[in-house]
Amino acid sequence: MEKEIADLSPWFHNLHLPGGIQTAPNHKLGDFPSFNWLQIAPYLPENINEMTVLDIGCNAGFYSFELAKLGAKVTAIDSNDHYLRQAKWGAEKLHLEKNITFKNMQLYDLINSDEKYDIIFFLGVFYHLRYPLLGLDIVVSRTNKFLIFQTLTLPGDDSFERTPFDLDYEKRGILNQPNWPRMAFIENRLAGDPTNWWIPNIACVHAMLRASGLVIKHKICREFYICEPGEKNQLSHQVNFNFKT
Repeated sequence: MEKEIADLSPWFHNLHLPGGIQTAPNHKLGDFPSFNWLQIAPYLPENINEMTVLDIGCNAGFYSFELAKLGAKVTAIDSNDHYLRQAKWGAEKLHLEKNITFKNMQLYDLINSDEKYDIIFFLGVFYHLRYPLLGLDIVVSRTNKFLIFQTLTLPGDDSFERTPFDLDYEKRGILNQPNWPRMAFIENRLAGDPTNWWIPNIACVHAMLRASGLVIKHKICREFYICEPGEKNQLSHQVNFNFKT
């Protein structure tokens, strides 16, 4: 198995396989993403058996595997063939291949489907999107019950106040205040990765989640949120997608 792991390297997910074998035991972030799962799991419904779950940007499949072990019907998507090869291989080793459907697709492709999911895992993807608010709106439109959201954020103070409902044009100087919702645009690369496009501050994360019609139920830690779709009359605007191809 060690040779197969080496052939499929590099690994970003440290999968725990039978016999105590791990795919990335020396990961620079530690036992990633297991420590994230341990924070998220207590906030999931007690019984997710037969629930439909979408794992967006599944990478090597760690979250998909944990959800499948709990009985969920998982659809795992990624646009990276390398990660999907790892995920399919891991599913076979864990005997979970019948519980997970893998698809090579981008988040934006979800607009071409009417399928909704009870739970959507949307972790580590938002800041890779060239069109983040469009992406978030699409994801929310496919969410039935819960959205588990995470994004890289700007460093700094987490405190902020709700923005005015209607900002006066002559008072727009308030937009320069440190904790106004904002995102930093990465023109070239961040950490050597050309797919890192936007990094929001905490105020922006909260504002964009609300603007997409979500209600934040729990803030697990600085960058992780458990959200539910709000009532339609709570939406800040009605988004219609009329450009199916």
